[in-house]
Amino acid sequence: MIAVMLQMRLLVAVEPMHFRKGIDGLVAVCRQRLQAEPFGGALFIFGSRSRKSIKILAYEGQGFWLAQKHLSAGRFGWWPSAEKGAVYALEPAQLQVLLWKGDPARTTAAPMWRAIASAA
Repeated sequence: MIAVMLQMRLLVAVEPMHFRKGIDGLVAVCRQRLQAEPFGGALFIFGSRSRKSIKILAYEGQGFWLAQKHLSAGRFGWWPSAEKGAVYALEPAQLQVLLWKGDPARTTAAPMWRAIASAA
């Protein structure tokens, strides 16, 4: 099972992937195109060219998990543009919105971290 922790980095590959790629192919994409280490604990999110499927790649210490969501109807409407580079970072709440075909860029949630005032 893939567990999304608040401390995890969630990285979206901006360029669509050919979905015949399996774990080894996506690991190579992480290293070569995204310039990121797949063994570093981040979740990598890939979209298909048709935007009907999303794959999530995660390393959990012993091996990789690969999850896929394929929509039975419609397409994922939001995807980051290449203007910001090859990778787009998401927050955990934004990933949930993306998986439900929403627009994570318009999602507002409480800040992930906030300073705690001392009780003086």
